[in-house]
Amino acid sequence: MKRERYLPPPGADATAGRSLAGLLRPHYAGFAAVVTLQVVGALAGLLPLLAVVELGRTFLSPGPVDHGHAWSAVVAGAAGLFVRLLCTAASSGIGHIVDGQVQFAFRRLLAAQLGRVPIGWFARRRTGELAKVVGEDVAAVHPFIAHTPAELVSAFVVPLVSLVYLFTVDRRLTLVTLIPVVAAVALVPLMMTPARLRDQREFDAGMGRIADSVVEFVQGISVVKAYGGSGRAHRRFLTAADDFVHTFRRWVHGISPIAAGMQLVLSPPFVLLVVLIGGTTLITNGELAPADLLPFLLLGLGLTAPVAALGHGFDETQAAGRAVGRIREVLAVRPLPEPAHPVAPRGHRVELSGVRFGYEADHEVLRGIDLVLEPGTVTAIVGPSGSGKSTLVRLLPRFFDPTHGRITIGGVDLRELAARDLHRTVSFVFQDVSLLRASVADNIALAVPHADHDDVVRAARRAQIHDRIRELPRGYASVIGEDAGLSGGEAQRIALARALLADTPVLVLDEATAFADPQTERAVRRALTAPEGDRTVLVIAHRLETIMDADLVVMLDDGVVVERGRPAELLARNGRFAAFRRAHRSAVPDGSDPHEGVSRGGEPR
Repeated sequence: MKRERYLPPPGADATAGRSLAGLLRPHYAGFAAVVTLQVVGALAGLLPLLAVVELGRTFLSPGPVDHGHAWSAVVAGAAGLFVRLLCTAASSGIGHIVDGQVQFAFRRLLAAQLGRVPIGWFARRRTGELAKVVGEDVAAVHPFIAHTPAELVSAFVVPLVSLVYLFTVDRRLTLVTLIPVVAAVALVPLMMTPARLRDQREFDAGMGRIADSVVEFVQGISVVKAYGGSGRAHRRFLTAADDFVHTFRRWVHGISPIAAGMQLVLSPPFVLLVVLIGGTTLITNGELAPADLLPFLLLGLGLTAPVAALGHGFDETQAAGRAVGRIREVLAVRPLPEPAHPVAPRGHRVELSGVRFGYEADHEVLRGIDLVLEPGTVTAIVGPSGSGKSTLVRLLPRFFDPTHGRITIGGVDLRELAARDLHRTVSFVFQDVSLLRASVADNIALAVPHADHDDVVRAARRAQIHDRIRELPRGYASVIGEDAGLSGGEAQRIALARALLADTPVLVLDEATAFADPQTERAVRRALTAPEGDRTVLVIAHRLETIMDADLVVMLDDGVVVERGRPAELLARNGRFAAFRRAHRSAVPDGSDPHEGVSRGGEPR
């Protein structure tokens, strides 16, 4: 099979590897408007200062006052202030609109990407870290989009124009006025040393660990308290918090002297002190007119304020860059390839040929699995913990693709099936059930959104959950998480009803009735394997009833099939499966097996 036949879905790699500029390119027109308005506003904002300077020089100059020049300065200053306010308001408004568009686009990209990545990718990611990317990291772009462009424009435009004006007044005092600015800029590289950048990365990682520990602690609080493990759970959270505090202190200790130095040299008292010392020296030497000191006192402060804003914008730019980096990591996850020319399955016979798979390149979990699942049969996968059972059953609904070998349904490789055909062919129910914050009916009808109410009720009855749903405040209209609180077993049966309503020809179960009582478990099992159906069932089995009712038992150990056959045949061999069954029977108080000697059809074995 040629892998080049499989193409990524449209746009799947369109965002992978993009830089921040690339991700923002569709919004350049909005940025251009923001920058243009800010440039005009920054220039207009200098007019009031220049007007004050000209008024001072006019009034302090010897001889009669030029009233026309004075009033012209006043009018120019007022006009500049008005234009400044108008441009700033327009720039801010457009900037926030662009910010909303960018955040919306990022979240749409992430939502689309998360809908394409392999389902198994989610199982290997912490909930808190992923939530931080979709929530906090997208929100972290806000200052960079809505505020930083304006601050950066002011930081460059205002000093540049001010310097041009001051150089026309006196070059020597202009150089003296630049001393605080040069000192502040000289401190910036100290904020970008490898140690400071490492502290920033550890700071972000510590925040992610705290978010993840909080999510896990809250979600598992009932189990933790029931088994007296609240101390350990608290310790995990406290350890994450303590590690973060340690990192935060190290970061603060490293950055504080630099930040304090920048704050000092850019502070108005320090700037005024430098300008007054330089100006007084020149005036006393007769090299500067006293009135010419005024523009340096006013515009000197104007030089430092934008530079301080530049430092703040630099921090926000760094934070946004790190956030976008994490967003790009998610967008760069390669989705499972889609076939260029999908092929429809012919039947639903399942065959695994030479299947090998590993989550890491240097460690294979499955090592050459050959297996055939015939329609209308139940195949039970058994084996010790870590043998690869869950990995095997997750390959069938294509959570991952095998690294070697192939899996076919109806003679067609899973990689040649369109995603829609695969979802119509294979459904699954796992032990860890996820239900939406929606009505019970909507949760059951998730795979068949247009199913009528009678079909939903019929599926719930077969899953042995109908009576419990009727007890809820609003029955099938009850919203899970609001007015419907379900136990683990009840949630599993909701998921089973969903699978029964989907009525796919292939069903994958991973201890899907683990929380059900024996009577309910038997009733559900009969519904899943009804003799009138032609469904192919693959189930991870731990209960003896499930194992002994299966048509085929496959025993895994260390990623390989060590035994396979009908339950009675395997018991007669007295091999690995027989030892496995004896170990499980010894865990039953009376050592009995209610299904011993009874076949799936109820006849003696």
